[in-house]
Amino acid sequence: MTARRVSDGAAGWDEYAAFYDWENARTLGRRDVPFWRRLATQVDGRVLELGCGTGRILLPLARAGIAITGVDRSEPMLAFARRRVRRSRVTPLNAGLVRGDIRALPLRRAAFGMVIAPYGMLQSLTRARDLAQALESVARVLRKGGVFGIDLVPDLPRWREYRNRVTLRGRDRAGAAIALRESVRQDPRHGLTIFDQEYSRRLGRRTETRRFSLTFRTLSVPEIAARVEKAGFAMDAALGDYDGGPWDARADVWILLARRC
Repeated sequence: MTARRVSDGAAGWDEYAAFYDWENARTLGRRDVPFWRRLATQVDGRVLELGCGTGRILLPLARAGIAITGVDRSEPMLAFARRRVRRSRVTPLNAGLVRGDIRALPLRRAAFGMVIAPYGMLQSLTRARDLAQALESVARVLRKGGVFGIDLVPDLPRWREYRNRVTLRGRDRAGAAIALRESVRQDPRHGLTIFDQEYSRRLGRRTETRRFSLTFRTLSVPEIAARVEKAGFAMDAALGDYDGGPWDARADVWILLARRC
């Protein structure tokens, strides 16, 4: 019997780039931004954001005077981020953008005082070896005593499966009508949750449709903490909200803070 291939967590993000900001404005919004901004202002040294995408977090932090570099594997995501940075007139010193794989960060050793992995970013690493490589790579670029912040989407494997449900409707800045039709599938054997996305965008008589899938892997907080410690970090805190409240398994947010040993 042939082993089932695990979905690649990098797949789908190029296609998602055109809709990422539209969807997040209607779901998470920027409610996590003040948390990362507060944390970054307490750190001495440059900040690195893993999976910076379109600059949703990077740009507000740069505007606050925080020197930050964003890394992302998706060129279409980075193209949106570059345009936003140019329009904002934030200096390149405060907002650097790098295309790269977080499993092998193309950055200098001990170059950063803090590394952040916001909003489930590490959950797109669908295989155990991918996560291990990413954590080792973070440990290499983070200086001793530097802070590593991880934000996880809680307990995705318990989400109910559904098919072809319209989950969001609205208009973009150009006035086009957009609808997201979504299906959720579970792969319990590998701890994966797969979101099959279909975006339709209608402007006048023209309609375009894009279909892609996004795959996420969920481990428990104790499991993630154990892997982080194995990579050379000491755990500082586990939080359950963006105000610094304590974590428990029913929390809306799972945040881990660790320091490089």
